[in-house]
Amino acid sequence: MPPRFLSVCLAGAIGTGARYLLGTWAVRTFGPTFPVGTLIINSLGSFLLVVIMGLSLERGLIPTDLRVVLTTGVMGGFTTYSSFNYETLRLFQEGSGGLGSLYVGATVLGCLVSGLLGGILVRLVPAG
Repeated sequence: MPPRFLSVCLAGAIGTGARYLLGTWAVRTFGPTFPVGTLIINSLGSFLLVVIMGLSLERGLIPTDLRVVLTTGVMGGFTTYSSFNYETLRLFQEGSGGLGSLYVGATVLGCLVSGLLGGILVRLVPAG
């Protein structure tokens, strides 16, 4: 097996572990009514993915192999769109259409804003 493949797999485990820790912290902190953990994870993941890609492709500061490990591995294990989908459907099925709509709007807006902030941060970093 190629080293990149194994590195991506190991990095995915790190991202998954980080998602688990952040998600359980959010439930303990904010309660289970609204999926704050997934919202935080998806917004943070959007920010970090843009930063990693920008620092790699625009600034030349992250080599290709490391970029693939960080994006496909760590961020692939960390971000949780499938959880977002399930939690949204659950809110609607439970009759919480208002919370479901709020969650969709907050997630889409939060991820877009996080991505924009990541892009701004990349522009502040000098090219390598």
